[in-house]
Amino acid sequence: MNISIPSILLGLGGKCLLNWWLVFLQRNHVCQSFLGVFSISLAVVDTTLTLPFTALHLHKDGLVYFLGLKLTRYHLCLMVQILGQIYSFLQWPVVVLAGLDHFFTLTRRLQPTKARARWMVYSCVSGFLWYLTALYLFLLSDFTPVLEDLTYDQIVWCWVFFPTAQIQQAAMFLLLALGCAALHTGYRTWFVREQITDLSSRNHSERNVVHQAVCIFLNTWVLFLCFLAVLLLLPVGIPAYLGLNVAWLCFINSLLIAVLLCAACPASQLAQGLALVPADSFCEWRFKFSSAAEDRT
Repeated sequence: MNISIPSILLGLGGKCLLNWWLVFLQRNHVCQSFLGVFSISLAVVDTTLTLPFTALHLHKDGLVYFLGLKLTRYHLCLMVQILGQIYSFLQWPVVVLAGLDHFFTLTRRLQPTKARARWMVYSCVSGFLWYLTALYLFLLSDFTPVLEDLTYDQIVWCWVFFPTAQIQQAAMFLLLALGCAALHTGYRTWFVREQITDLSSRNHSERNVVHQAVCIFLNTWVLFLCFLAVLLLLPVGIPAYLGLNVAWLCFINSLLIAVLLCAACPASQLAQGLALVPADSFCEWRFKFSSAAEDRT
């Protein structure tokens, strides 16, 4: 679909402001998780793309020199298409790596490390992920840019891809995983025989944790879920260059925490304070346990 260059730059500018505002909102713990560090790298990439091309569009000759390179509106359209495809390819790897990071944090499968060492590891993983995705785009994918046969000073529209399938697939998979985890715990608790008091108490605690986790998540993100539902019904969706943003990563962060709390974190660990819930600036993951349940666990 063709979109005017001012609309593209306006969308990128708004995305940059939103990205940096959310990064600033999470400044106290943004470097403590893979998603936080990747959010910073995403904000940097978006800003690096937006600033020179905004100056390019405002320049009356339609070209600028940036770091010794001659940039025209051809490059603007080309970079928007390239980054849009990279953002689409990054959806699933980011979800998988963030899920593993949260899983190891919740279950304490890895020894705790210093904040600086953790930040360095996450930074290297984020940079390597960007590099691998770019290599995949240029060497293995069938991506072909779409450019108009016009001189650079005549270009006022850019062809933009709308591949929102990855966003929809990731959101639907995680929501289904959350639903399946909740149903599995409810099924196991409903059909278990209450012959052993401790076993019955443990199952009740697990069902209570699942119920609280789902309620905490829905109370925070219900409006965003409505937006996703509308997005699924739209025939076009959103442009690829806007599909990956820090707001989406914050939603993924909360959703992954809810899924792992339902599926992989025993209620006894939460009750005794042995589980370390990953940082979340939107959902307050605090669970209430009855005194009797806490004594049994």
